[in-house]
Amino acid sequence: MEKVLIFGHKNPDTDTICSSIAYADLKKQLGVEAEPVRLGEVNGETQYALTQFNFDAPRLVEKVAGEAAGVILVDHNERQQSADDIDQVQVLEVIDHHRIANFETSDPLYYRAEPVGCTATILNKLYKENGKSVPKEIAGLMLSAIISDTLLFKSPTCTDQDVAAAKELAEIAGVDAQIYGLEMLKAGADLSDKTVEQLISLDAKEFSMGEAKVEIAQVNAVDTNDVLARQAEIEAVINKVIDEKGLDLFFFVVTDILNNDSVGLALGKEASAVEKAYNVSLTNNAATLKGVVSRKKQIVPVLTDAFTK
Repeated sequence: MEKVLIFGHKNPDTDTICSSIAYADLKKQLGVEAEPVRLGEVNGETQYALTQFNFDAPRLVEKVAGEAAGVILVDHNERQQSADDIDQVQVLEVIDHHRIANFETSDPLYYRAEPVGCTATILNKLYKENGKSVPKEIAGLMLSAIISDTLLFKSPTCTDQDVAAAKELAEIAGVDAQIYGLEMLKAGADLSDKTVEQLISLDAKEFSMGEAKVEIAQVNAVDTNDVLARQAEIEAVINKVIDEKGLDLFFFVVTDILNNDSVGLALGKEASAVEKAYNVSLTNNAATLKGVVSRKKQIVPVLTDAFTK
C-alpha cells in the first residue's frame, strides 16, 4: 500500500497538528502507511503541547502531489485552506468539525464531520470504533487539541462530547486538564517575540462569503492591549496582504483568554460588514466583541450572513 499523507489546514493550530499525528497513529495501528505532515509553522501553544508529550513537529510541506497519490484531511475541508496542489491528489478521507464549503471530489470517500468542538473528539471515537487504544502520549496531544479549540471548555463550540473525551484522555495522559490546559493556553498567548507578520498569520484562514473574499486571523492574549499597542504597524501589514491577495475584508481578532471577549480589527473595502454583523461601530477600525471567542461558531457564520443577506 502506498503511503498516505495526513494533514490539516494552512497556518496550523494545535488541533490541526495534534489530530494529524493522532490519526496517523491510528492508521498505522490499522496497517496503513501514514505520515502526518504540516502546511505551516508551529505556533507557541502547539509547540508547548508537543514538548510536554515528547513529539517532534510533523514534517513541513508545501505541496503533496509529488509524494503521495492519496491524502487524508483533518480539521478542514475548504480547498483554499489546504495544500496548494490539493486538486492533483485523491482525497481519501476527511475528518472535520467545520462547515463544508468549496469542496468536491471525483471519487467516493470517507467523510466524517460532526458538530463538536474539536477534531480530536471525533478521533477519540474512531479509536474506540476500531477497537484500538489511545497511547498515553497521543492522548496528551488529543487532550491539548480539545483544550485549544474549546478554550479550556469555555467556547460556545464546546459540547458535552468534548468534555467527556477530554476527561478520558486526561486520565490516559496522566495530567490534570485544568492545570495543564491553562499553562498551555498561557504559552500560546505569549506573543512578545512575534513579528507583526507572524501575528496576523499564526492562525489565519481564508473564506468565500457570498461574492467576498475574506481572511480571518485570530490570536489569543492575556491582555489584548499588548497586541493592539502595535495597531498602526499591524494595519500597515494587513493592508499589504489585502492588496496582494485581493481581499475584500481582513478581520484580525484578538481574544482575551481570561475574560472571554475579543477585539476585532477590520480592514478592507467591506469592513462595514463587521458593523452590520455585530451591530457595532468601528472606532479606529476596531470594535469590542463581547463574549466572542470562536471563529467557527461566532465569526464565520455571522459574517457570512452579513455578506449574503
